[in-house]
Amino acid sequence: MPALRETGSPLLVRLGVAAVAAALIFAAPHVTRAQTRGPDNVADVADRVQTAVVNISTSQNVNPSQSVPMPQLPPGSPFEEFFEEFFKNKNDGDPKRQRKVSSLGSGFVIDPSGIVITNNHVIAEADEIIVNFADGSKLKAELLGRDEKIDLAVLRVKPKTPLKAVTFGDSDKTRVGEWVIAIGNPFGLGGSVTVGVISARNRNIESSLYDDFIQTDAAINRGNSGGPLFNLQGEVIGINTAIFSQTGGSIGIGFAIPANTVAPLIKQLRESGEIQRGWIGVSIQAVDDQIAESLGLPRASGALIAAVGENGPAMKGGMLAGDVVIRFNGQEVREMRNLPRIVAGSEIGKTVDVVVIRKGKEQTLRIQVAKLADTDKKTNRQTKAEPQQPQKSKQAQNRPLGLELSALSDELRRRYKLKENLKGLVVTGVDPESNAADQNVQAGVVLVEVSGEAVTTAAEMRTRVDALKKAGKKSALLLLVNPGGEQRFVAVEIQ
Repeated sequence: MPALRETGSPLLVRLGVAAVAAALIFAAPHVTRAQTRGPDNVADVADRVQTAVVNISTSQNVNPSQSVPMPQLPPGSPFEEFFEEFFKNKNDGDPKRQRKVSSLGSGFVIDPSGIVITNNHVIAEADEIIVNFADGSKLKAELLGRDEKIDLAVLRVKPKTPLKAVTFGDSDKTRVGEWVIAIGNPFGLGGSVTVGVISARNRNIESSLYDDFIQTDAAINRGNSGGPLFNLQGEVIGINTAIFSQTGGSIGIGFAIPANTVAPLIKQLRESGEIQRGWIGVSIQAVDDQIAESLGLPRASGALIAAVGENGPAMKGGMLAGDVVIRFNGQEVREMRNLPRIVAGSEIGKTVDVVVIRKGKEQTLRIQVAKLADTDKKTNRQTKAEPQQPQKSKQAQNRPLGLELSALSDELRRRYKLKENLKGLVVTGVDPESNAADQNVQAGVVLVEVSGEAVTTAAEMRTRVDALKKAGKKSALLLLVNPGGEQRFVAVEIQ
């Protein structure tokens, strides 16, 4: 995933290596043997599986107009001056000559016939992929298939004799604190073994809708991408993919894709070269404490349905905006991000039970899972109206929930570029000291419902808020629609 660099801020770094330069710094504080001792069988496990771990090298022909990026080096590194001169000469050469750029990563063999697994970002845009084995041999690889959303690639080589292969373990059975072994190709140095523990599970690093990473403190660095994370039985429980770092080097926070996530995807890629994911046609949002209170939920959990797609499986199954999904096909939806992964992994064409909370009561819907179309469109992208400064006035302060509201008119539709079929009240101003402003409610959105009741006049809005206040509710759940037609729910405190 792309890393956004900010001075002094940690980074999430994909672990591929474009070029290598290292400055070695030695520090040897006194540490006793007891303090560094790990599990006794690490050497045995490493000896058994290490030959199945491979280095992946790729090359790409770069257009003359493209420059070769200089590797990022620590300030004051002895290699800094050398590489500045080298890359200056490299990029100032013959403009008509194509250049070849190389990168390094890791991978592992899962089938003796020659099936190799790595990360997609290791081989992305490569013109040639070479698999380098522990015995020094090399084989050219072909790409069987890739999944950019999970960052997975399946390669095939054609060996003369069967290769040493490893198997996947059950990553769902892993526990926090369990010892793990990472093997890979850090900084292009070659096969390296590091040991640590599982620090956490189910991590979301916001790289995709399907994030469910294993976090480990086993040292992994640039070039470890695509390498395996083993348990002490020598089974692969994850694929090392990203690190959290301020420097680009390991600080003990690494992330691996769980084996149970990739195993079924590998099967699909081997059989058809493509991934088929389930889809039901909804947009969702998280349930926070305010939303939970306004919906009468006992706790903040589940996935709130913000909008239901026209003629999609969810609409045909009776799902409505405002429903909170708590179980899908027998699997609990603890939080919003659980639902996309569960739906994606569901059998296409199968009709499943979906348990929702609607107006405080559980209901079971029957929805047929459809196939997710392959698209690069981002989900839940909010289209903002033209910037409008919230207006603070006595009139705004007297409005319910700190909102200035107006009935829809042709002039307001033109001003805020609202669609013709929208019904409700236009937010024309927001008190900057209100909770609505804190919730990022902006001028130009349309208020459609208040806690499940449609509103088309300011009087209806006031009546609805007064009723909620008398009922002892602390917040009102607003259904808002932006100029792009996208819906979202916002819980706003009742003053």
